[in-house]
Amino acid sequence: MERGTLIDHDGRPAIRFRREFAQPVERVWNAITMPDDLAAWFPFKVRMEPRVGGTVEFYDDPKQPEFQTSGKILIYQPPTRLAYSWQASELHFTIEATGDGCVLTLIELLEARDAAARNAAGWMVCLSELTKHLAGQKAEGPHSDSAESWRKHYDEYVAAGMPSGAWIPSDA
Repeated sequence: MERGTLIDHDGRPAIRFRREFAQPVERVWNAITMPDDLAAWFPFKVRMEPRVGGTVEFYDDPKQPEFQTSGKILIYQPPTRLAYSWQASELHFTIEATGDGCVLTLIELLEARDAAARNAAGWMVCLSELTKHLAGQKAEGPHSDSAESWRKHYDEYVAAGMPSGAWIPSDA
């Protein structure tokens, strides 16, 4: 699976991921916007008002059940572009059709450069679960026992020189 890369996005540090899927654009759009699909791969349950300026709520993370937050939808262009704020970060999703499926590009604008390795490792785990979900395999979410190891990905990013040093939850 392709690793995320550190980029500059409009003057802010960001990490970018690209994933190819055999599914059509509309199926991947549903996977990033529909609550039941998001539950298979995203670290939180999500509710969103599907419009620019709408609220997106994040809640019920099994590792942090008391944590809840919300953001605003910045871009809503079904079925190809979605962006929203998430605390001090922004998530940007773009889906492009290919001859036999589509490509999903995920860019997270980071709250700080030293969050790059931590967040990239988390997205590796989440995107692995998304890949399983879209392939029709059992995906139990990024905090499940069947998910890839966040620590392994984090250690690999740090060894490769990606900026690190941001706070890490004690159970990571």
